[in-house]
Amino acid sequence: MTTTALRTCPLCEATCGLELTIEDGRVTKVRGDADDVFSKGFICPKGASLGELHDDPNRLRSPMRRRADGTFEAVSWEEAFAEIDERLRAVDAAHGRQAFAAYLGNPTAHSLGGLLYGRALLKALGTRNIYSASTVDQFPKQLASALMFGTGLSVAIPDLDRTRHLLILGADPMVSNGSLMTAPDVRGRLRAIRARGGKIVVVDPRRSRTAGEADEHHFIRPGSDALLLFALVHVLFDEDLADPGAHLAPHLAGLDEVRELAAPFTPEAVAPATGIAAPEIRRMARELAAAPTAAVYGRIGTTTQSFGTAASWLIDVLNILTGNLDRPGGAMFNRPAAGSGNTQGEPGRGRGTAIHRWGSRVSERGEVFGELPVACLTEEITTPGEGQVRALFTIAGNPVLSTPNGDRLAEALDELDLMVCIDIYLNETTRHAHVILPVPSTLERAHYDVALYPFAIRNIANWSPPVFDLPDGALDEWEILAKLAGIAGGAGPEADVAVIDDFIAGEAVRRAVRTKGSPVNERDPDEILAALEPRVGPARLVDLMLRTGPYGEGFGANPGGLSLATLEAAPHGVDLGALEPRIPEVLRTETGMIELAPEPLTAEVPRLVASMAAAGEADGGLLLIGRRQLRSNNSWMHNIPKLVSGPEGCTVLVHPDDAERLGLADGEPAIVSSARGEIHLTAQVTDDMMPGVVSVPHGWGHDLDGVELDVARAHAGANVNVLGDSGELEPLTGTAVLNAIPVELAPARQPAPA
Repeated sequence: MTTTALRTCPLCEATCGLELTIEDGRVTKVRGDADDVFSKGFICPKGASLGELHDDPNRLRSPMRRRADGTFEAVSWEEAFAEIDERLRAVDAAHGRQAFAAYLGNPTAHSLGGLLYGRALLKALGTRNIYSASTVDQFPKQLASALMFGTGLSVAIPDLDRTRHLLILGADPMVSNGSLMTAPDVRGRLRAIRARGGKIVVVDPRRSRTAGEADEHHFIRPGSDALLLFALVHVLFDEDLADPGAHLAPHLAGLDEVRELAAPFTPEAVAPATGIAAPEIRRMARELAAAPTAAVYGRIGTTTQSFGTAASWLIDVLNILTGNLDRPGGAMFNRPAAGSGNTQGEPGRGRGTAIHRWGSRVSERGEVFGELPVACLTEEITTPGEGQVRALFTIAGNPVLSTPNGDRLAEALDELDLMVCIDIYLNETTRHAHVILPVPSTLERAHYDVALYPFAIRNIANWSPPVFDLPDGALDEWEILAKLAGIAGGAGPEADVAVIDDFIAGEAVRRAVRTKGSPVNERDPDEILAALEPRVGPARLVDLMLRTGPYGEGFGANPGGLSLATLEAAPHGVDLGALEPRIPEVLRTETGMIELAPEPLTAEVPRLVASMAAAGEADGGLLLIGRRQLRSNNSWMHNIPKLVSGPEGCTVLVHPDDAERLGLADGEPAIVSSARGEIHLTAQVTDDMMPGVVSVPHGWGHDLDGVELDVARAHAGANVNVLGDSGELEPLTGTAVLNAIPVELAPARQPAPA
């Protein structure tokens, strides 16, 4: 029997619609859904691999418990939860709740159950030791946005489909398919910019695939993006080109302060540090100001560096000074159907954002958005004293490969009294767990992109029901997390998931009826809960979020508005239209203004000024940067044959001049070393690299003992994070510095014959 199923791809931020052919219970073909309202048939290799992921023989299908000898055995759910309960109660009794910690990996953002029910687990654990992949990724951009606009989800998104000038820094969206910019078929959208007479400019230490599609590419010294951005700001003020426009001017605070702060950053002053000539910087600023519409966009290359938050701030300062914030063709704010912090409460004013409300125990690194820097996790486990972490829960994460000094973290994990991993693989991190709880295949779970639609370049919504039923005896991800929340809350291994789910739904409804401006404000919570029946789990919560969201039917208040039933009747998605201007209602700052010069950001400027002189004193050694790969978004994707086929994926890119100077040959083994460690991998000589810069991708290093990833082991690669330093963090967010790491490169000499 052959059937067809539609599905939103959950493997990256593009949210492409897929059409799956199912024959006798197996996926035999995956292609793009030509009728999807957003992706319109676009598909990348990751989406085409969903069938392989579902059928992967290494994917865990039952709970696993570690034996005394370090090997794992399959156990029942009852046995797994009983062991977790026993160990958790022992840690709590001996050390208290601040001995607990949790880590959320990147795939959690792509998981409906993980997002909605992971919160319940974190709350039940009652600890401040919360970590995630965000502090090796995007927190600087979210913090800069929060300080300027009021919430961490108020990130201004390039209006790709209408802009005439796009300036990209430290991003490769043709490979990432957008990041903090949900946009299927970026290549097609970039080509459309040029087709309508627009221009694309890329600033990157590597000539990426996106740079190859651009009109103009500039090499830049890694870590100096904020200097370039401030120089562009300087030119706009110096040449009287700064013009926020009538739509923004009444809502701006701090414009004069930014003008003063920009004074030292002349193009001539920053040119030696950035490697971009002063006349080029002036031309870039003039063209940006003169464009009919324009947007500036930066991503992980700008966030995982020493000045990540400052660079993120200055990107939006440029969007504002050129009058391109919040207007079609510029940088705009999405209005997500399921709601967010900038669609709820009183429009145009809010509580703003407070940071560093508490700090990590050992290094006293400040909290941001309720999280501590993941680079601090190792020392929190290994340093004795009150509050020492003794129990760790991970959700869809592999921090041994994705955080600095993962080798040290691996050693530390073996010291824990309890480690529970919610994951589908026995990988480099979960091999240290006492219990691994496998979630179902992505094709066995419902899906809605709660985390990604707030960054989409259009307002859209799409619901994906499960393609396959859960296997007998399996638990859905939300059920696993609800059960763990019950155990952490003291209900024991017999905790009733249905009761916990009802409580979570009830709390969500009660928040909605208490919220001013909500369509159900001051309504009877029992009435709303009854209207959500008979749905349970994530479907019930998504239905509530849609119905009380900005397009929602409001439980009768707005007949014809959105509900989950609306999306179920529209399997190709619902297009809610192009982005629209939202200022001032989008703002949630305390003042109700766009804060152009928030104190935490302006306090970074003296350090940035000092960096110009330091760059002039650099010794001329090599600097390391990462790179995105089309077939690799997370480390577990290396276990999918289709995604590791073809040329070797984990190589070090080096410019021909550097290769000749160092005696390196293309295709030959090389050693990359830093003050922290060294890795061995193949050299790839290419003039796509800026001289003095080398590039290694993240997420590799699958040659560790105890890992059951057969395909990944055959394509092991090397873990670039061995070269980082967990002490080198961006000061405002604690984000790990993963770019501009000083390294040395040398041929890997073959050992002499015995």
